Amino acid sequence: MKHKIIVAGLIISGLFSSCEQFEEGYLETPASSSLEASVIFSTAGLAKGAVDGIKVPFAETNSYRGRFLPYYGLNTDVEWYNTSQSAGDKADLVVYDAKPNNTEMNTSNNAYSMMFQGIERANICISGIRQYGNPLAGSEMGQLLGEALTLRAIYYADLIKAWGDVPYRFAPMTNATIYLAKTNRDDIYKQLIADLGEASTLVAWPNQTAYTSTVEHVNKAFVKAFRARLAMAASGYQLYPGSFGGVRRSTDPELSVDKMYALALKECREVIQSGSAKLEPTFEGLWKKYNQEITTAGGESLWELPFADGRGRMLFTFAVKHTTNDQFHANGANRGGVAGPLPFVFYDYDQTDLRRDVTCVPYKWGTAVNNIAKQELSTLDTWSFGKYRYEWMSRFVTSTNDDGVNKMYMRYAEVLLIAAEAANELEGPAAAAPYLKEIRKRAFPAAAQAIKVDAYVNALTDKQAMFNAIVEENKYEFTGEMERKQALVRWNLLKVKLDEAKAKMTDLKARTGSYADVPSTLYYKYAADNVSLVVYGLNRGENVNPGADYTSATWTKLEDTKIASLYKAGVDPDMRQFWPIWQVFIDGSNNMLWNDYGY
Repeated sequence: MKHKIIVAGLIISGLFSSCEQFEEGYLETPASSSLEASVIFSTAGLAKGAVDGIKVPFAETNSYRGRFLPYYGLNTDVEWYNTSQSAGDKADLVVYDAKPNNTEMNTSNNAYSMMFQGIERANICISGIRQYGNPLAGSEMGQLLGEALTLRAIYYADLIKAWGDVPYRFAPMTNATIYLAKTNRDDIYKQLIADLGEASTLVAWPNQTAYTSTVEHVNKAFVKAFRARLAMAASGYQLYPGSFGGVRRSTDPELSVDKMYALALKECREVIQSGSAKLEPTFEGLWKKYNQEITTAGGESLWELPFADGRGRMLFTFAVKHTTNDQFHANGANRGGVAGPLPFVFYDYDQTDLRRDVTCVPYKWGTAVNNIAKQELSTLDTWSFGKYRYEWMSRFVTSTNDDGVNKMYMRYAEVLLIAAEAANELEGPAAAAPYLKEIRKRAFPAAAQAIKVDAYVNALTDKQAMFNAIVEENKYEFTGEMERKQALVRWNLLKVKLDEAKAKMTDLKARTGSYADVPSTLYYKYAADNVSLVVYGLNRGENVNPGADYTSATWTKLEDTKIASLYKAGVDPDMRQFWPIWQVFIDGSNNMLWNDYGY
């Protein structure tokens, strides 16, 4: 059963109503809390309600739920919005052409504002617990302070990756701090890394306490892993504004590659050595467990952005498409399928890679007849992410707007790949090899591992070759999780890989180059259940008609206009790594906020 965030009723809600939303933050008003902060933050049960309240902005209508998660992270060299070629404000958000007045985003309750609301809630909790809670390591108050610090870091990390430089707010708002200008994100990264260092000393390992028995609460494995992720991002390439701007690494010596990679490697190795998290035995089992909403800590999921059953849109947006209500859900018509893998991704996987058919799905669910839908072939240019499936849920969804499935924010596989990348840079390919092998062992059946795991990794004796392999492994492991964009940015590969993806799609369309042996005709029939498709012709070289009981279908639809829509013509994605700050926040900032990068 999923944990529900329940703030302690009116006792706690007044604490946060003392700060009303105002543009990029809040307008201070007299506090209306029915209990004083000294009581709330000296009482563990009340303080827990307040810390849970930090999570509430995640699920607000135009926050993560309906705006940030559905759009941020598309389009990359592996994922895209399936209607990127359609002109409009939705597509503009993903084709690197968002405008400050984008109608999907330019509202005062947008994710940008909700993130700052979450930060303000966290600031109040952090200040209160420090002042009144005696938050010692290993204590309940220490756990709550560590969680508040981590939740604030989550909001800030997502602000930075979406908007770049933003205001620095690490204390509860006062009349003097209503309006703040943007701060160099390097300063924010340093604060977040320090905060997570402190949090890691306060929170328990997964399943060390009852509180950390669920991945809907923060635990030490996640804090350390998240700190490693931020260290890699902070030292990576990114677009900076101003006369010394452009795509570059930070010039702050505290954020140097040597220091940040060493920190990341240390944190990852401590998580690995703790044994407190692990890869799920099978890749398909991982995603079935996710869709079944099993949130027990100690497995691969390190922390999940928690949604109640009737809130959140992960399947609503990203699941294999369902045309109507059917035997698997009553979530409404045309749910899922908004985004999917690029059409060549399926063919880039090794045919024996067990991740391929979980990640890339070439069908949708058709119109239900007597409430039963069948699978139907999609088109070459419109695949679905198979990691998200109503048909794998244990709960029958009946809400017409939400599915309630969590966002898996970070998983143990990323710990292994960060460790591999940092070890390769600092210690060489031999140090990276064990981590890469562990990822690939799960990806391939036992009979293939001598070649696909051991021989493949052992041949990576050059640092650049190992790095290139890690970039590819990230692709095979994380397609559909919308983590790729930030990785491409920090590797300085965003435009390079987007252009490479366009070239691959052009070759796939023409069946030339690396895609010359991809069939142009598929053959399908229904399995014994008369619902599931049996498809021949998806694999390279499957060109012979398998028999009269199969129906043929062309597998060629991939137009030049759609290929070109991966990013807007005339736009340089490297110069559009961030969204603009929306106009409503610029207008209400008392001239303290502005947009860079030519917006």
